[in-house]
Amino acid sequence: MKTKILITLFVMVFSGAMVFGQDTTKTEKKQTVKTSMEMQKDSVYYSCTMHPEVKMDSPGKCPKCGKDLVKTTVKSTTNKPKSDGLTSYTCTMHPEVTSDKPGKCPKCGMDLVVKK
Repeated sequence: MKTKILITLFVMVFSGAMVFGQDTTKTEKKQTVKTSMEMQKDSVYYSCTMHPEVKMDSPGKCPKCGKDLVKTTVKSTTNKPKSDGLTSYTCTMHPEVTSDKPGKCPKCGMDLVVKK
């Protein structure tokens, strides 16, 4: 009798944990998809430095790691500055990564920014 009660209790706790875990994941995906679709060229969004795929339209915490989101600007691709040999681009997380044209960091995937 005790075994049946313990097994039933375990199944209920496990099921509840699974439902909660799925609900959190769905919410994260909805927020990421919603903010990605709403973002326009030359718009500002907030992203996690450890998880660049996390993009929100307001400041807050990363749902994956809990770090503060940082302000990021999406630049229009139609008005890209022409590389004149003097412009240099770098990653904010990996300053050793440099390029003479805009692109993505090969280490973390973040957009390269103009080096000042």
